[in-house]
Amino acid sequence: MKEEFIELIARVLQVLNINKSWMTWNLFLAFIPLALSVWLFRRSNRGRSWVWWLGFLVFYAFLPNAPYLLTDIIHLIDDIRTIQSVWIITLILIPLYSVVILAGLEAYVISLINLGHYLHRIGKSQWILWVELITHILCAVGIYWGRFLRFNSWDFITQPDALVTKGVEELLGKQPLVIMAITFTILVSLQWIMKRVTLGFVAQLHKGIAIKSQRTNTPNLDN
Repeated sequence: MKEEFIELIARVLQVLNINKSWMTWNLFLAFIPLALSVWLFRRSNRGRSWVWWLGFLVFYAFLPNAPYLLTDIIHLIDDIRTIQSVWIITLILIPLYSVVILAGLEAYVISLINLGHYLHRIGKSQWILWVELITHILCAVGIYWGRFLRFNSWDFITQPDALVTKGVEELLGKQPLVIMAITFTILVSLQWIMKRVTLGFVAQLHKGIAIKSQRTNTPNLDN
């Protein structure tokens, strides 16, 4: 019994060590567009110089990396087959993958919230829905390219010819279109839900801060 437990722990540590590298890297890529969205869409001086447009292009090139973490669920399936322990799977693997995937999705949602905030500030609120839908389509294409064709965001610079030829050819197939349509639907649904949860949380946070500030500034009449 003791030897089986030690062997199980060793396998768990091995799986976690293997996952640590790709999880860290994928989360890093997912938070690049989030950081860029803050710089592009939340700064006080929003002059659209060539630097701004360059950052905008980089933002869209890296944005699919955030929801791409959804597809990493395939690694969980492999880990479940390796571990084969209900307790370890339930208490360690599923919570770990849930945190990583939700972090990527939240980075995606906040990035789009920041983009919508920018459109609202420049008087283009009517564009927000259409920009979000177009972004979901582009990210569905990017996720397919990344998962099935193994392209990276920087391939727009390093191998644009392969990206255009192979990537565009794949878009014409029936199976890729079905996969991208499903991905688009998932992105629309999850972003709609998480956007409202996030905005609701922020609203409650601001409300709590305002109430606390009001209480602090109210003079104590009993003294």
